[in-house]
Parts: sequence; C-alpha cells; structure tokens
Amino acid sequence: MLELYLPDPDHTDLLGQVLARTRPRQALLELQGDLGAGKSTTARALLRELGVAGAIRSPTYTLVERYPLADGSEAWHLDLYRIGGAGELDFLGLDEGSASLWLVEWPERGAGALPATDLRLELAIQDAGRHARLIPLSDAGQEWVTRMQSKGELQALSVD
Repeated sequence: MLELYLPDPDHTDLLGQVLARTRPRQALLELQGDLGAGKSTTARALLRELGVAGAIRSPTYTLVERYPLADGSEAWHLDLYRIGGAGELDFLGLDEGSASLWLVEWPERGAGALPATDLRLELAIQDAGRHARLIPLSDAGQEWVTRMQSKGELQALSVD
C-alpha cells in the first residue's frame, strides 16, 4: 500500500501522470472516494499522459467514455454512480478484452460484472488537499505500486 498527501490540484495531476507512466499493459484501476474527491481529475491527468488529445469528458451521464491511446490500445473510463446494479452493465457493450485500461469510478455498483481489479485508488478530501491511498489487489497491482515508488516523483508526498 502507498499513502500520499496531495496538497493541490497540480499534485493530483502528478499522481495521474505517474499512474500512466508506470501502468501495466492491461489493468483495471478502481477510483473510489466521495463526490469531489478527485477521481475524475486523476483519471483525466492519467489519460492525458497516455496521449489522449481533445476533450476528456466525465462519464457521469454517459456511464462510459472510450479513448484511443497513443500506443494503439484503448482505455475505458466508467462512472457507475447512476446504475442500479451490475446487471445494467450488459447494456453498455463492454467486452473485457477490448480495453487495455479500465478506469472505474463507483466500482462497487458493478461488482461481479467487471474484470478483476489490479489497483484501488481511494481519495479523500483532507485539509486543503487530498489524501490518496493506493491498494494493490493483484500481482500486477503490486508491481504497479512498486514501479511508482521507484520513480521517486511521489516520494515527497508519501505519508509514513
């Protein structure tokens, strides 16, 4: 597990950028936190770092936004806040093998219908910034966190 304090929006963006630079080829990242905690901000910074140009919209109303990445693969950003249960995901046309990166907000609402999670990012408002906790849930997730720590870019933000 890795815990960070993100004092401002620039550091929330930095977290997204480091997540992008260290991600496994195939991964599911859960983004958890209250409304306004920084889930979409982090996802936007991650996608931008992966080469997504143009508008990066929050999937609050569309439920899923698909983005072609610079490496030729595709990322899906899902916001499941508005669904009533995992069965509703059948109508979104999600095929597990089609996306190399899944960014899932409110993942508990899709429990049982999503691929296995590699890394959970929990965000919470703390003082003027955000508290971030990265919890690996697979071997790939653990390797992801290890690569993030070895980059050193987040070292000053670590909460010990």
